[in-house]
Amino acid sequence: MRLGIITPIVTLLPRSHNPWERDASVSDLVTIAQAADRLGYHHLGASEHVAVPTSVDPRRGVRYWDLLSTLSFLAAKTDRIRLATNVVVLPYHHPLEVLKHYSTLDRLSGGRLILGVGVGSLHEEFDLLGRRFAGRDARADDAIRAIRAGWGKPVQRYHGTHFSYEDFVVDPTAAQERVEIWVGGRTERSLRRAIELGDGWVPFLLGPEQLAAMLARARQTGAWHRRARPLEIVLWREPAVDPLKDAERIRRQAHAYLDLGSTILNYRYQSESLAHHIDQTARLVELFADIEAPATQ
Repeated sequence: MRLGIITPIVTLLPRSHNPWERDASVSDLVTIAQAADRLGYHHLGASEHVAVPTSVDPRRGVRYWDLLSTLSFLAAKTDRIRLATNVVVLPYHHPLEVLKHYSTLDRLSGGRLILGVGVGSLHEEFDLLGRRFAGRDARADDAIRAIRAGWGKPVQRYHGTHFSYEDFVVDPTAAQERVEIWVGGRTERSLRRAIELGDGWVPFLLGPEQLAAMLARARQTGAWHRRARPLEIVLWREPAVDPLKDAERIRRQAHAYLDLGSTILNYRYQSESLAHHIDQTARLVELFADIEAPATQ
């Protein structure tokens, strides 16, 4: 079973961050990443927001360390764990900007990037950055196509519905010949985008019944059956958990998500300190030692 870590400290989520994270140090962050790396976690992640209004603090929180800087720094401090952008807000960027930033990160990390992408939903941030909120879904779809077309190639040529360019160079190229693109979101359209253009779907704030219904409908579509590669279903459990106290409940929840078709599970811990978090990180691996994910569908 592949496990991901929702990286503490770098994002303070109102629903589940721990008090000790607020004043934790960079050294603490490195300790967390290296423990997950040593214990065999599949990936760690960080999120993207440039600036958020104070009014969203109760819903979203207001701490978001810079996505690219954070993952680049942690790439230098780890050896095997994959680095997931969760997510790059595509409408904030030109596709070549995404290619430049994340091809470089993939090169620096030895091919460990997972490119998580989304369309964004914070209207105030779109306005602040001078980006159009309306039509962002179609622009994001075209951006994914452009990134696919240009990944691993120094000379960029693309003519799509929203982006068009040729004979521009993006150097360095990535270490991976093909990057995994995971699509974040909680709508039918995000799932459809993942099926048609991505390698994985990373939903959030959806209960098991909602997930089951959405995936059941998706599995009946022609797009699902036309896929050349199985779709990763990357699910995460809210609220945070304590593997040291809630072992049986965590295992039951995990089996419920596996029954939905989840292939990777993300976790965040309800912890009292850095040491407590590290103990939980190790304990979760033990809990999953005899649990296998189903074959991707």
